Amino acid sequence: MMPVPITGVDVAAFRVPTPEPEADGTATWGATTLVVVHVRAADRTGLGWSYADPAAAGLVARTLAPVVVGRDVMDVPALNEAMRRELRNVGLPGIGATAVSALDIGLWDLKARCCELPLVSLLGRAAPDVPVYGSGGFTSETGGRLREDVIGWVEHDGIPRVKIKIGESWGAAVDRDLARAAIARQAAGDEAELYVDANGGYRPGQARRVEAALRDLGVSWFEEPVSSDDLAGMAAVRAASRADVAAGEYCWTLPSVAHLLDAGAVDCLQADVTRCGGITVWREAAALAVGHGLQISAHGAPQLSAHVAACVPNARHIEWFADHVRIESLLFDGVLRPSHGSLRPDLERPGHGLTLRTGDAQRYEI
Repeated sequence: MMPVPITGVDVAAFRVPTPEPEADGTATWGATTLVVVHVRAADRTGLGWSYADPAAAGLVARTLAPVVVGRDVMDVPALNEAMRRELRNVGLPGIGATAVSALDIGLWDLKARCCELPLVSLLGRAAPDVPVYGSGGFTSETGGRLREDVIGWVEHDGIPRVKIKIGESWGAAVDRDLARAAIARQAAGDEAELYVDANGGYRPGQARRVEAALRDLGVSWFEEPVSSDDLAGMAAVRAASRADVAAGEYCWTLPSVAHLLDAGAVDCLQADVTRCGGITVWREAAALAVGHGLQISAHGAPQLSAHVAACVPNARHIEWFADHVRIESLLFDGVLRPSHGSLRPDLERPGHGLTLRTGDAQRYEI
C-alpha cells in the first residue's frame, strides 16, 4: 500500500455542564471538558478525543500536530512514539498524555477509515462484544437519586453490574458511604454485581475496615481504595480484601502501568484509552496485564473503549460512566447502546463509526 500522508490536524475544546453538581471521594465538579481532535488524510477524517483540561488542545495544536503532519497514517505506533518523545521535556504524564491519547485515537480511526475497515477489525477482534457496568452513583446524590441510577442501569439498560462512589470528603463520611452502599444493593437486587469506587479517598487501614464492612452486601469490586500513588497501601488493602481491588486510571504511561502491576497492587488493571497514551498504549497495557495473569477493564469513554476492549483477550468489562454516556450521546452520531449488558462494536461503518455533531457541539466550545 502506498503511503498515506497526514495533511492536517484540527483541535477544539468543549465544556459540557453537568445536570447538577457532582462529587466523588476526592473531587467535585459542575462540568466536563473534552478535547476533540480531527486528523485528515486522503480526503478522509479521523476523530479522537480525551476528557482533559483544555490546555491539552494547545499541546495538540502547537506541539504534536507538527510531529505527525506529513507522516504516513499507516504508521500509528511510530507516530505515537514520536509524540511521546516530543513531550519528554514538556512533561508526558497528565495533560501531555491526554493530548497524545486524543491524537493517537484520531490516527487509528483515520487509518481504519483509509483502509475502509471498522476499527475493531483493523485491530483484530478477540471477542464480538464486551460486558459493561453502570457507573455513577455520585457521593453528592441523595438516596432517592442513587436508587434511580441503579434501577436505571439494572432494569432499563439491562446491565447486571453497577458501581457507586464512596470515600466521601476524603474518607470523612464512612457511615454515609456504608449507608449508600446498602441503598445501592437494595436497588440492584441480589443478583447484580455491586462495585464501589473510593477514588483514593481512604487511608490503608480505613480502607481495609470499609471493605470488611461491605462484605455482607456482596461488594465484589473495590476501586482505588487508597491513592494509586501509594502502591504499598494498595497492595496491603488487596491482601486483606475479598473484593477484587482495581486501579490504573491515573497510569499516564506504560511504565506507570508496569509499576502498578509489579507491586501486586491490583486484581484487575484499569486503563483509560483517553489518558494512557491512546489506543497504542492501551493495547500494550493489556499485554502487560496478560503477563501478570490479570484482566483489564476499560475506564471511561465507552464509545471509544468498545473497539479497543474487544481486541484484547483479557478484557473484563467497560465502564458505562454516566457523565461520558450523556456527553457522547449529546455530541456524537453513531453511539452504541448496551444490549444484554454488553457493547458490540459497529461493524457496518469504517473506523469507530462516530462523527461529531458540529452544530450541537458549538454551544459548548471554549
